[in-house]
Amino acid sequence: MTNIPRFHLAMPVDDLDAARRFYGEILGLEQGRSSDTWVDWNLHGHQFVTHLAPRTERVSNPVDGHDVPVPHFGLVLTVPEFQVLAEKLHGAGTKFVIEPYVRFKGEPGEQWTMFLLDPAGNALEFKAFADDSQVFAV
Repeated sequence: MTNIPRFHLAMPVDDLDAARRFYGEILGLEQGRSSDTWVDWNLHGHQFVTHLAPRTERVSNPVDGHDVPVPHFGLVLTVPEFQVLAEKLHGAGTKFVIEPYVRFKGEPGEQWTMFLLDPAGNALEFKAFADDSQVFAV
């Protein structure tokens, strides 16, 4: 682990078994502690927790001609990691909210991005920058 602080994120799910299949088997996250109402996951060194709770309303914002779901969370990966994950998700029959594509091609902040929903309807975004130093490009 680097000196970067780890985040803790808790998200609602309506089926812990479905969450275990999605986060554990499809995304390949290591499961940590759990109870009858929650499961800890290792999200690339960050503590991500799925809590059994009712779903909440979702909204979206227009970005690049797509309806980006809000709220959403995810990871910034390397381009090779992004491509491997996109292939894995396609192979698992994942229905994307926004299929993998390149935003800002040839501009500062050029990035691959994709959006999908977990089984409880939580929106996830995975992205990868052509140049990692451009994560906070203006």
